[in-house]
Amino acid sequence: MKNIYLIRHCKAEGQEPNAKLTPLGQEQAIQLANALGAIPLEVVVSSPFTRTIQTIQPLCDRLGLAFVTDHRLEERVLSAHQLDNWMELLKQTYEDMDMVLDGGESSREAMSRGVAVIQELIEGPHHHAAVVTHGALLSLILRHFDPSVGFEEWRALTNPDVYVLRYRPGDVKLIRLWQEQS
Repeated sequence: MKNIYLIRHCKAEGQEPNAKLTPLGQEQAIQLANALGAIPLEVVVSSPFTRTIQTIQPLCDRLGLAFVTDHRLEERVLSAHQLDNWMELLKQTYEDMDMVLDGGESSREAMSRGVAVIQELIEGPHHHAAVVTHGALLSLILRHFDPSVGFEEWRALTNPDVYVLRYRPGDVKLIRLWQEQS
């Protein structure tokens, strides 16, 4: 069995690639390391964005494990432009997986690149892996394995959030392990 831990980053200062974790986000990263520290992770793959790296660094330090970055785990680009109605348009992209806004990528395109990372981990030698990414991409990866995941499930994600994908040929389970408590 393969166990792939799907982690959404902790609370951050913004959405740009170099946005850092907030002071609360830094505390959450330590809580995350405490919560996941007993898992025998063998490999960690992260988005190269600062907030994802800062999210996973305390856990990697605790485990004495290096991480690798993969651009395919970067957040999904909805559009190259600021959109006042971005939430409505994002919802539409869960209904029409091929909808593309100017300068953006479709849900299907984003899902494909994120799932490619997961597929490589499934086919690889490791039994316990972690993937650190962003909310929209995480929801699309979840949707690949559970088509009932959509816009409302994206809205329900917290910073941070953790799911485990338990994979055996012919049997896939998604289990929400940990989420930020309000």
